[in-house]
Amino acid sequence: MREYAVRDPRGLLSDYGKGAVFDEIQRAPELLSYLQGEVDERRKAGRFVLTGSANFALLQSVSQSLAGRTGLLHLLPLSLEEVRRFPKPPRDLLGLLWRGGYPALYDRKVAPGDWFAAYVGTYVERDVRQILNVTDLGAFQTFLRLCAGRSAQLVNASSLGADAGITHNTARAWLTVLEASYLAYRLPPFHANLNKRLVKTPKLHFYDSGLLCYLLGITRSEHLREHPLRGAIFESWVVSEIVKARANLGLAPNLCFFRDRKGREVDAVLERDGGLVAVEAKSGQTVAADFFSTLIAFAQTLGSRRRASKVTSLVVYGGTQPQRRSEATVVPWSELDALDWH
Repeated sequence: MREYAVRDPRGLLSDYGKGAVFDEIQRAPELLSYLQGEVDERRKAGRFVLTGSANFALLQSVSQSLAGRTGLLHLLPLSLEEVRRFPKPPRDLLGLLWRGGYPALYDRKVAPGDWFAAYVGTYVERDVRQILNVTDLGAFQTFLRLCAGRSAQLVNASSLGADAGITHNTARAWLTVLEASYLAYRLPPFHANLNKRLVKTPKLHFYDSGLLCYLLGITRSEHLREHPLRGAIFESWVVSEIVKARANLGLAPNLCFFRDRKGREVDAVLERDGGLVAVEAKSGQTVAADFFSTLIAFAQTLGSRRRASKVTSLVVYGGTQPQRRSEATVVPWSELDALDWH
């Protein structure tokens, strides 16, 4: 079929004039220009569905050949709600964080370590080399692991570049590639015009906690129990769950974080029509008084403005019991997918 598409794209499209799903379309990019003529000739939306892996050349070809004729859907790793649909989903938090949300780990009998090793190798060899023409793949893999170690932290391209042995500009370019291939993303700071004390640097997060654990060298879920970065991994998971929930609803993330010069930080702030939702992620299993301090400070900071937005405060934690405190609603990790993120 690929040979048919490459050698006789007009013939193939005439056979499937009523519509078709073309999987792994990046293997026959020549077909896209002929699809343009077919779509222009018969304007019926949804006739053709094009699917493919996160391939930079594919995205470039689609944007050039089918500009204004396509709707793009980005399939992120599985959310908690989607993971639950499989026969044997992880029942504990550490197991869920370690395994992550790539579908292959749930519908195939494959060890996460083996699958992630192949995935990272393929990603680096194919996408990175293709788009960046990187000659030192080892340096990029070092950079990738350094980024994992800085997940849920403020992005410092100069520090990343120095540790990876690359320039500041190269580090910025490589961060952009991680975002374009949906491995990581930069969460912007809260941009309401409060005062000049707010930090303006974004934070780095990974979309998938399983990939994050692999890059950090965590080989078993039990190792997370005492791992120094468990809190950062949990925070990235909570933030990515909100991003996935919004994406699955067809909504823009509208997500940021709050941090002032004193270091007081709220992990995620969702901006929506009804006001703001402030979310604090705590991996501990027992609710403590300090869970609420930054949420209180954030609400007070906003309350000092003339037109203060309504703030709904949430604490997502590693325990099992929901609580309705006066300072915030406490939500167990297992109920995160039951919340409304509209």
